[in-house]
Amino acid sequence: MEAQGVNEVPITQRIECENCPLNDIPHLRPLEDSQRSLISTLKTGEMTAPAGATVLVEGSGNAYLFSILSGWGFRYKTLDDGRRQILNYVFPGDIIGLQGSLLDEMQHSIEALSPLVLCVFQKTDLPKLFSNFPQLAYDLTWLTAREEIMLDEHLLSVGQRSALERTAYLIAFLHQRASAARMLEGQKVIPVTQQHLADTLGLSIVHTNKTLRRLALLKALRWEKGGCTVLDETILLHISGWEGLPALKRPYI
Repeated sequence: MEAQGVNEVPITQRIECENCPLNDIPHLRPLEDSQRSLISTLKTGEMTAPAGATVLVEGSGNAYLFSILSGWGFRYKTLDDGRRQILNYVFPGDIIGLQGSLLDEMQHSIEALSPLVLCVFQKTDLPKLFSNFPQLAYDLTWLTAREEIMLDEHLLSVGQRSALERTAYLIAFLHQRASAARMLEGQKVIPVTQQHLADTLGLSIVHTNKTLRRLALLKALRWEKGGCTVLDETILLHISGWEGLPALKRPYI
């Protein structure tokens, strides 16, 4: 799908912060009333993006910082010949666009994996966050540090784990993040294609398909129309040698 510049995307009617659906997600740390009030004054509104839309484009600047309100997305970089490396996946409560806010241009692109709803903040208001509420500024720093830890784990997986191990790790990672964000309630399918997995794992589509069939034979997952359903996360964790996400509450803005 052709990229759409976020500076031209219409900002919709805002959802009041006290009614934010993120407030009810257990793994997100509750905001204090004063913090929620400040965020409300900084928030411009919401932006929606359909599945497949490019929300932010590598090499471009943007006037906004975003917090994901609902939906799935992924960060990626491309080579001149069109080959793509998916770097990480984004979930409700994650911040995107910070590179474009601080470095004047994005170093990666972001695509909507499902319909996305984003809270919109003017990047020019970012200094107010640091000057008026150091705790929220610290939370923003915490989120970027946590992103770095996840990228470290992804790089370890691509560099050192076998194809079976890295595939088991990625699916367990997506399953745990989605479960924590209550995104698998009512439907259990992780909405990725085998091409998404191949572009994340650094494998060919043929190798990815064969590896997924092995995991299916082990009854760890089931591949079906629309994505992947995890049948036994314990098997995936055992194969990957990954301990899983830490049991801690994460901040959000």
